[in-house]
Amino acid sequence: MMGMGSGPAGRKPSRRKLIGISAAVIVVLAFVGWRMTRAPSAAAAIDKDGTVPPLVTVVVPSRGNVATTVSVTGQISATNDMPIGVEGDGGRISAVLVEPGDKVKRGQVLARLNPLTAESQVEGAQASLEELKAAAAAAQADYARAEKARDSFSVEEFERRRTAALTAVAKAKAAEAQLSEARTRWQRTTVVAPSDGIVLLRAAEVGQIAMQGSPPLFRLARDGAIEMRGQVAEQDMPRLKVGQSALVKLDGVPQPFTGKIWQIGAVIDGTTRQGTVRIALPADDQNLRPGAFARADIQAGATVGVILPQTAVLSDDHGTYTLIVGANDRVERRAVNVVGARSEGLLVDSGLTGDERVVAVAGAFLRAGEQVKVAPLAVASGGSGDSGRNLKGGNAGAAVSAP
Repeated sequence: MMGMGSGPAGRKPSRRKLIGISAAVIVVLAFVGWRMTRAPSAAAAIDKDGTVPPLVTVVVPSRGNVATTVSVTGQISATNDMPIGVEGDGGRISAVLVEPGDKVKRGQVLARLNPLTAESQVEGAQASLEELKAAAAAAQADYARAEKARDSFSVEEFERRRTAALTAVAKAKAAEAQLSEARTRWQRTTVVAPSDGIVLLRAAEVGQIAMQGSPPLFRLARDGAIEMRGQVAEQDMPRLKVGQSALVKLDGVPQPFTGKIWQIGAVIDGTTRQGTVRIALPADDQNLRPGAFARADIQAGATVGVILPQTAVLSDDHGTYTLIVGANDRVERRAVNVVGARSEGLLVDSGLTGDERVVAVAGAFLRAGEQVKVAPLAVASGGSGDSGRNLKGGNAGAAVSAP
Protein backbone atom coordinates (compact mmCIF):
# COMPACT_ATOMS: atom_id res chain seq x y z
CA MET A 1 0.00 0.00 0.00
CA MET A 2 1.28 3.40 -0.94
CA GLY A 3 1.47 6.21 1.63
CA MET A 4 -0.92 9.12 1.45
CA GLY A 5 1.88 11.63 0.79
CA SER A 6 3.51 9.56 -1.88
CA GLY A 7 0.76 9.96 -4.56
CA PRO A 8 0.17 12.97 -6.93
CA ALA A 9 -2.72 14.32 -4.84
CA GLY A 10 -0.54 14.54 -1.79
CA ARG A 11 2.45 16.22 -3.49
CA LYS A 12 3.45 19.56 -1.94
CA PRO A 13 3.55 22.74 -4.19
CA SER A 14 6.93 23.56 -5.53
CA ARG A 15 8.92 26.60 -4.27
CA ARG A 16 8.58 28.43 -7.64
CA LYS A 17 4.77 28.26 -7.60
CA LEU A 18 4.61 29.66 -4.09
CA ILE A 19 6.72 32.67 -5.11
CA GLY A 20 4.44 33.40 -8.15
CA ILE A 21 1.29 33.28 -6.05
CA SER A 22 2.80 35.65 -3.50
CA ALA A 23 3.77 38.18 -6.21
CA ALA A 24 0.23 38.14 -7.70
CA VAL A 25 -1.29 38.81 -4.27
CA ILE A 26 1.05 41.77 -3.75
CA VAL A 27 0.08 43.32 -7.14
CA VAL A 28 -3.64 42.98 -6.37
CA LEU A 29 -3.23 44.59 -2.96
CA ALA A 30 -1.24 47.48 -4.48
CA PHE A 31 -3.94 48.15 -7.13
CA VAL A 32 -6.69 48.13 -4.50
CA GLY A 33 -4.74 50.58 -2.39
CA TRP A 34 -4.22 52.92 -5.38
CA ARG A 35 -7.93 52.86 -6.17
CA MET A 36 -8.76 53.73 -2.59
CA THR A 37 -6.44 56.74 -2.67
CA ARG A 38 -8.01 57.93 -5.98
CA ALA A 39 -11.59 57.48 -4.84
CA PRO A 40 -11.99 60.83 -3.04
CA SER A 41 -10.75 62.92 -6.01
CA ALA A 42 -12.88 60.99 -8.51
CA ALA A 43 -15.91 61.36 -6.29
CA ALA A 44 -15.31 65.10 -6.11
CA ALA A 45 -15.52 65.34 -9.91
CA ILE A 46 -18.87 63.55 -10.05
CA ASP A 47 -22.07 65.47 -9.63
CA LYS A 48 -24.88 64.40 -7.37
CA ASP A 49 -26.69 62.76 -10.27
CA GLY A 50 -23.64 60.69 -11.12
CA THR A 51 -22.49 62.66 -14.22
CA VAL A 52 -19.23 64.49 -14.80
CA PRO A 53 -19.75 68.31 -15.09
CA PRO A 54 -19.00 69.80 -18.53
CA LEU A 55 -15.62 71.45 -18.94
CA VAL A 56 -16.06 75.04 -20.17
CA THR A 57 -13.72 77.80 -21.21
CA VAL A 58 -14.46 81.29 -19.92
CA VAL A 59 -13.30 84.82 -20.64
CA VAL A 60 -13.12 87.66 -18.12
CA PRO A 61 -13.56 90.94 -20.04
CA SER A 62 -12.62 94.16 -18.28
CA ARG A 63 -15.03 97.07 -18.52
CA GLY A 64 -13.71 100.37 -19.86
CA ASN A 65 -13.84 102.92 -22.68
CA VAL A 66 -14.15 101.12 -25.99
CA ALA A 67 -13.69 103.05 -29.22
CA THR A 68 -16.88 102.73 -31.24
CA THR A 69 -16.33 101.97 -34.91
CA VAL A 70 -19.23 101.87 -37.35
CA SER A 71 -18.61 99.55 -40.29
CA VAL A 72 -20.08 100.50 -43.66
CA THR A 73 -20.23 98.59 -46.93
CA GLY A 74 -21.12 100.08 -50.29
CA GLN A 75 -19.65 101.15 -53.59
CA ILE A 76 -17.75 104.03 -55.14
CA SER A 77 -19.93 106.43 -57.13
CA ALA A 78 -19.79 109.81 -58.77
CA THR A 79 -21.23 112.44 -56.48
CA ASN A 80 -23.23 113.82 -59.40
CA ASP A 81 -23.54 111.31 -62.23
CA MET A 82 -24.75 113.24 -65.28
CA PRO A 83 -26.17 111.33 -68.28
CA ILE A 84 -25.55 113.15 -71.58
CA GLY A 85 -27.51 112.42 -74.73
CA VAL A 86 -28.86 114.08 -77.87
CA GLU A 87 -30.84 117.29 -77.36
CA GLY A 88 -32.08 117.83 -80.90
CA ASP A 89 -33.62 115.67 -83.58
CA GLY A 90 -30.67 113.30 -83.58
CA GLY A 91 -28.77 111.80 -86.45
CA ARG A 92 -25.80 109.66 -87.32
CA ILE A 93 -22.66 110.12 -85.19
CA SER A 94 -19.77 111.31 -87.33
CA ALA A 95 -17.05 111.78 -84.66
CA VAL A 96 -16.37 110.87 -81.00
CA LEU A 97 -13.77 113.12 -79.38
CA VAL A 98 -13.38 111.84 -75.77
CA GLU A 99 -12.72 108.58 -73.96
CA PRO A 100 -13.61 107.35 -70.44
CA GLY A 101 -11.35 108.92 -67.83
CA ASP A 102 -10.80 112.15 -69.80
CA LYS A 103 -11.20 115.42 -67.94
CA VAL A 104 -13.39 117.85 -69.84
CA LYS A 105 -14.39 121.51 -69.52
CA ARG A 106 -17.82 123.03 -69.75
CA GLY A 107 -18.83 123.49 -73.40
CA GLN A 108 -16.19 121.07 -74.70
CA VAL A 109 -17.36 119.01 -77.69
CA LEU A 110 -17.75 115.33 -76.86
CA ALA A 111 -19.20 114.06 -80.16
CA ARG A 112 -20.55 115.36 -83.47
CA LEU A 113 -23.54 114.24 -85.51
CA ASN A 114 -23.80 114.44 -89.29
CA PRO A 115 -24.63 118.15 -89.85
CA LEU A 116 -25.74 118.09 -93.51
CA THR A 117 -29.49 118.18 -92.88
CA ALA A 118 -29.20 120.86 -90.23
CA GLU A 119 -26.96 122.99 -92.46
CA SER A 120 -29.43 122.82 -95.36
CA GLN A 121 -32.23 123.88 -93.04
CA VAL A 122 -30.18 126.87 -91.89
CA GLU A 123 -29.45 127.89 -95.48
CA GLY A 124 -33.13 127.59 -96.48
CA ALA A 125 -34.25 129.66 -93.48
CA GLN A 126 -31.61 132.26 -94.26
CA ALA A 127 -32.80 132.61 -97.89
CA SER A 128 -36.43 132.86 -96.85
CA LEU A 129 -35.58 135.56 -94.33
CA GLU A 130 -33.75 137.64 -96.90
CA GLU A 131 -36.67 137.36 -99.31
CA LEU A 132 -39.20 138.42 -96.70
CA LYS A 133 -36.98 141.27 -95.52
CA ALA A 134 -36.92 142.61 -99.09
CA ALA A 135 -40.72 142.31 -99.38
CA ALA A 136 -41.13 144.08 -96.05
CA ALA A 137 -38.86 146.91 -97.17
CA ALA A 138 -40.92 147.39 -100.36
CA ALA A 139 -44.22 147.37 -98.47
CA GLN A 140 -42.92 149.89 -95.97
CA ALA A 141 -41.77 152.17 -98.81
CA ASP A 142 -45.25 152.08 -100.39
CA TYR A 143 -46.80 152.89 -97.06
CA ALA A 144 -44.39 155.78 -96.52
CA ARG A 145 -45.33 157.32 -99.91
CA ALA A 146 -49.01 156.96 -99.08
CA GLU A 147 -48.49 158.83 -95.85
CA LYS A 148 -46.74 161.72 -97.60
CA ALA A 149 -49.48 162.10 -100.18
CA ARG A 150 -52.43 161.02 -98.10
CA ASP A 151 -54.84 163.34 -99.86
CA SER A 152 -54.07 161.61 -103.17
CA PHE A 153 -55.17 158.18 -101.91
CA SER A 154 -58.51 156.97 -100.85
CA VAL A 155 -58.98 155.74 -97.33
CA GLU A 156 -59.25 152.15 -98.53
CA GLU A 157 -55.96 152.34 -100.48
CA PHE A 158 -54.16 153.94 -97.58
CA GLU A 159 -55.29 151.21 -95.15
CA ARG A 160 -54.35 148.50 -97.64
CA ARG A 161 -50.77 149.77 -97.93
CA ARG A 162 -50.44 150.16 -94.16
CA THR A 163 -51.70 146.60 -93.58
CA ALA A 164 -49.39 145.23 -96.26
CA ALA A 165 -46.38 146.90 -94.62
CA LEU A 166 -47.23 145.55 -91.18
CA THR A 167 -47.83 142.06 -92.57
CA ALA A 168 -44.52 142.03 -94.43
CA VAL A 169 -42.64 143.09 -91.30
CA ALA A 170 -44.35 140.36 -89.27
CA LYS A 171 -43.45 137.71 -91.86
CA ALA A 172 -39.83 138.84 -91.73
CA LYS A 173 -39.78 138.50 -87.95
CA ALA A 174 -41.27 135.00 -88.24
CA ALA A 175 -38.53 134.10 -90.71
CA GLU A 176 -35.93 135.34 -88.23
CA ALA A 177 -37.37 133.01 -85.60
CA GLN A 178 -37.28 130.10 -88.02
CA LEU A 179 -33.66 130.87 -88.84
CA SER A 180 -32.80 130.97 -85.14
CA GLU A 181 -34.48 127.58 -84.62
CA ALA A 182 -32.61 126.10 -87.59
CA ARG A 183 -29.32 127.38 -86.20
CA THR A 184 -30.14 125.88 -82.79
CA ARG A 185 -30.80 122.51 -84.41
CA TRP A 186 -27.53 122.82 -86.25
CA GLN A 187 -25.71 123.61 -83.01
CA ARG A 188 -27.27 120.56 -81.37
CA THR A 189 -25.54 118.32 -83.83
CA THR A 190 -22.55 118.69 -81.49
CA VAL A 191 -22.80 117.00 -78.06
CA VAL A 192 -21.05 119.19 -75.48
CA ALA A 193 -20.21 118.85 -71.79
CA PRO A 194 -22.69 120.78 -69.61
CA SER A 195 -20.06 121.29 -66.88
CA ASP A 196 -16.50 120.47 -65.92
CA GLY A 197 -15.96 116.85 -64.99
CA ILE A 198 -14.60 113.42 -65.78
CA VAL A 199 -15.99 111.13 -68.48
CA LEU A 200 -17.19 107.95 -66.75
CA LEU A 201 -18.85 106.12 -69.63
CA ARG A 202 -18.83 106.39 -73.41
CA ALA A 203 -21.58 104.61 -75.31
CA ALA A 204 -21.24 106.61 -78.54
CA GLU A 205 -19.69 105.03 -81.63
CA VAL A 206 -19.02 106.50 -85.07
CA GLY A 207 -21.83 105.57 -87.46
CA GLN A 208 -24.34 105.01 -84.67
CA ILE A 209 -27.79 106.57 -85.02
CA ALA A 210 -28.43 108.76 -81.98
CA MET A 211 -31.99 109.86 -81.36
CA GLN A 212 -33.68 111.85 -78.65
CA GLY A 213 -34.87 109.48 -75.91
CA SER A 214 -32.26 106.83 -76.69
CA PRO A 215 -29.81 105.68 -73.96
CA PRO A 216 -27.21 108.27 -72.90
CA LEU A 217 -24.14 108.59 -75.09
CA PHE A 218 -21.90 109.63 -72.17
CA ARG A 219 -21.93 109.73 -68.37
CA LEU A 220 -20.06 112.53 -66.68
CA ALA A 221 -18.96 113.01 -63.05
CA ARG A 222 -19.70 116.68 -62.52
CA ASP A 223 -16.62 118.53 -61.26
CA GLY A 224 -14.92 115.13 -60.93
CA ALA A 225 -16.35 114.60 -57.44
CA ILE A 226 -16.20 110.97 -56.18
CA GLU A 227 -17.85 109.47 -53.12
CA MET A 228 -18.70 106.22 -51.38
CA ARG A 229 -22.37 105.40 -50.92
CA GLY A 230 -22.73 102.95 -48.06
CA GLN A 231 -25.40 101.08 -46.13
CA VAL A 232 -25.50 101.44 -42.35
CA ALA A 233 -27.39 99.34 -39.81
CA GLU A 234 -30.34 101.11 -38.23
CA GLN A 235 -28.88 101.03 -34.70
CA ASP A 236 -25.65 102.67 -35.90
CA MET A 237 -27.29 105.62 -37.69
CA PRO A 238 -27.58 107.85 -34.55
CA ARG A 239 -23.82 107.57 -34.04
CA LEU A 240 -22.98 109.19 -37.38
CA LYS A 241 -22.55 112.92 -37.89
CA VAL A 242 -21.73 115.05 -40.92
CA GLY A 243 -18.01 115.81 -40.93
CA GLN A 244 -16.83 112.58 -39.29
CA SER A 245 -13.74 111.00 -40.83
CA ALA A 246 -13.92 107.60 -42.49
CA LEU A 247 -11.23 105.16 -43.58
CA VAL A 248 -12.29 103.63 -46.91
CA LYS A 249 -10.71 100.39 -48.17
CA LEU A 250 -10.95 98.83 -51.63
CA ASP A 251 -10.16 95.27 -52.65
CA GLY A 252 -6.78 95.09 -54.36
CA VAL A 253 -5.71 98.57 -53.22
CA PRO A 254 -3.32 98.35 -50.24
CA GLN A 255 -3.51 102.00 -49.27
CA PRO A 256 -6.79 103.11 -47.64
CA PHE A 257 -8.44 106.43 -48.49
CA THR A 258 -9.50 109.07 -46.01
CA GLY A 259 -12.90 110.64 -46.57
CA LYS A 260 -15.53 112.64 -44.71
CA ILE A 261 -19.23 112.13 -44.28
CA TRP A 262 -21.08 114.86 -46.16
CA GLN A 263 -24.60 113.47 -46.17
CA ILE A 264 -26.61 111.08 -43.98
CA GLY A 265 -29.82 109.52 -45.26
CA ALA A 266 -33.08 110.84 -43.85
CA VAL A 267 -35.00 107.53 -44.01
CA ILE A 268 -34.52 103.87 -43.05
CA ASP A 269 -35.35 101.20 -45.61
CA GLY A 270 -38.36 99.29 -44.35
CA THR A 271 -37.14 95.97 -45.75
CA THR A 272 -33.42 95.93 -44.95
CA ARG A 273 -33.60 98.18 -41.86
CA GLN A 274 -30.60 100.10 -43.14
CA GLY A 275 -29.87 103.74 -43.85
CA THR A 276 -27.48 105.40 -46.29
CA VAL A 277 -24.39 107.48 -45.78
CA ARG A 278 -22.36 109.35 -48.41
CA ILE A 279 -18.63 109.82 -47.88
CA ALA A 280 -16.72 112.36 -49.97
CA LEU A 281 -13.39 111.07 -51.34
CA PRO A 282 -10.45 112.63 -53.20
CA ALA A 283 -11.17 112.85 -56.92
CA ASP A 284 -7.59 112.75 -58.19
CA ASP A 285 -6.91 109.05 -57.53
CA GLN A 286 -7.58 106.73 -60.46
CA ASN A 287 -8.12 103.75 -58.13
CA LEU A 288 -11.42 105.28 -57.04
CA ARG A 289 -13.48 103.92 -59.90
CA PRO A 290 -17.26 104.22 -59.73
CA GLY A 291 -18.87 100.84 -59.22
CA ALA A 292 -16.02 99.40 -57.13
CA PHE A 293 -16.97 97.63 -53.88
CA ALA A 294 -15.75 99.45 -50.78
CA ARG A 295 -15.69 99.10 -47.01
CA ALA A 296 -15.38 101.95 -44.54
CA ASP A 297 -14.71 102.26 -40.82
CA ILE A 298 -16.05 105.39 -39.16
CA GLN A 299 -14.81 106.38 -35.71
CA ALA A 300 -17.93 107.35 -33.78
CA GLY A 301 -16.55 108.17 -30.32
CA ALA A 302 -16.18 105.88 -27.31
CA THR A 303 -18.63 103.78 -25.30
CA VAL A 304 -18.21 102.37 -21.80
CA GLY A 305 -18.60 98.60 -22.05
CA VAL A 306 -16.91 95.30 -22.78
CA ILE A 307 -16.09 93.29 -25.88
CA LEU A 308 -17.32 89.70 -25.95
CA PRO A 309 -16.71 86.98 -28.54
CA GLN A 310 -19.70 86.57 -30.81
CA THR A 311 -20.02 82.96 -29.67
CA ALA A 312 -20.53 84.15 -26.07
CA VAL A 313 -23.69 86.14 -26.84
CA LEU A 314 -26.95 84.24 -27.27
CA SER A 315 -30.50 85.23 -28.08
CA ASP A 316 -33.99 83.79 -27.59
CA ASP A 317 -37.58 84.93 -27.19
CA HIS A 318 -36.71 86.68 -23.93
CA GLY A 319 -33.91 88.78 -25.42
CA THR A 320 -30.14 88.81 -25.74
CA TYR A 321 -28.13 87.21 -22.96
CA THR A 322 -24.89 85.55 -22.01
CA LEU A 323 -24.04 82.77 -19.58
CA ILE A 324 -21.63 83.30 -16.71
CA VAL A 325 -20.07 80.90 -14.24
CA GLY A 326 -21.11 82.11 -10.79
CA ALA A 327 -20.64 80.90 -7.27
CA ASN A 328 -19.95 77.19 -6.78
CA ASP A 329 -19.20 76.96 -10.51
CA ARG A 330 -22.86 77.04 -11.49
CA VAL A 331 -24.18 78.58 -14.71
CA GLU A 332 -26.17 81.82 -14.47
CA ARG A 333 -28.04 83.68 -17.18
CA ARG A 334 -27.30 87.39 -17.54
CA ALA A 335 -29.24 89.74 -19.87
CA VAL A 336 -26.98 92.08 -21.88
CA ASN A 337 -27.42 94.92 -24.36
CA VAL A 338 -25.40 94.73 -27.59
CA VAL A 339 -24.71 98.14 -29.12
CA GLY A 340 -22.35 97.29 -31.96
CA ALA A 341 -20.25 94.71 -33.76
CA ARG A 342 -16.52 94.80 -34.34
CA SER A 343 -14.04 92.46 -35.95
CA GLU A 344 -12.94 91.13 -32.55
CA GLY A 345 -16.42 90.66 -31.12
CA LEU A 346 -19.62 92.33 -29.94
CA LEU A 347 -19.73 95.52 -27.90
CA VAL A 348 -21.90 95.22 -24.77
CA ASP A 349 -22.66 98.36 -22.78
CA SER A 350 -24.88 96.99 -20.00
CA GLY A 351 -25.49 93.77 -18.11
CA LEU A 352 -21.88 93.06 -17.15
CA THR A 353 -19.61 94.70 -14.62
CA GLY A 354 -16.43 93.43 -16.26
CA ASP A 355 -15.27 90.84 -13.72
CA GLU A 356 -17.63 87.96 -14.54
CA ARG A 357 -16.49 84.64 -15.91
CA VAL A 358 -18.36 84.51 -19.24
CA VAL A 359 -18.82 81.18 -21.03
CA ALA A 360 -16.96 81.65 -24.29
CA VAL A 361 -18.65 79.12 -26.61
CA ALA A 362 -21.39 76.51 -26.79
CA GLY A 363 -23.51 78.21 -24.14
CA ALA A 364 -26.62 76.97 -25.93
CA PHE A 365 -25.81 73.45 -24.67
CA LEU A 366 -25.82 74.57 -21.05
CA ARG A 367 -28.72 75.46 -18.77
CA ALA A 368 -29.00 77.91 -15.91
CA GLY A 369 -28.08 76.32 -12.58
CA GLU A 370 -26.02 73.55 -14.15
CA GLN A 371 -22.77 72.58 -12.44
CA VAL A 372 -19.71 73.04 -14.70
CA LYS A 373 -15.97 72.75 -14.43
CA VAL A 374 -13.92 75.76 -15.56
CA ALA A 375 -10.85 75.11 -17.66
CA PRO A 376 -7.62 76.66 -16.33
CA LEU A 377 -7.37 80.32 -17.36
CA ALA A 378 -4.55 81.30 -19.70
CA VAL A 379 -3.92 85.05 -19.48
CA ALA A 380 -4.10 86.61 -22.92
CA SER A 381 -4.32 90.16 -24.15
CA GLY A 382 -7.66 90.50 -25.82
CA GLY A 383 -7.58 93.88 -27.53
CA SER A 384 -5.51 96.52 -29.26
CA GLY A 385 -4.40 99.70 -27.60
CA ASP A 386 -7.00 101.83 -29.34
CA SER A 387 -9.91 99.78 -27.98
CA GLY A 388 -9.10 100.68 -24.38
CA ARG A 389 -9.78 97.22 -22.88
CA ASN A 390 -8.17 93.85 -22.20
CA LEU A 391 -9.86 90.49 -22.64
CA LYS A 392 -8.45 88.10 -20.05
CA GLY A 393 -9.23 84.41 -20.21
CA GLY A 394 -8.88 81.26 -22.20
CA ASN A 395 -9.16 80.72 -25.90
CA ALA A 396 -12.55 82.02 -26.98
CA GLY A 397 -12.73 79.35 -29.63
CA ALA A 398 -12.53 76.40 -27.19
CA ALA A 399 -15.44 73.99 -27.08
CA VAL A 400 -17.41 72.60 -24.17
CA SER A 401 -16.20 69.14 -23.28
CA ALA A 402 -19.01 66.61 -23.11
CA PRO A 403 -18.94 64.20 -20.19
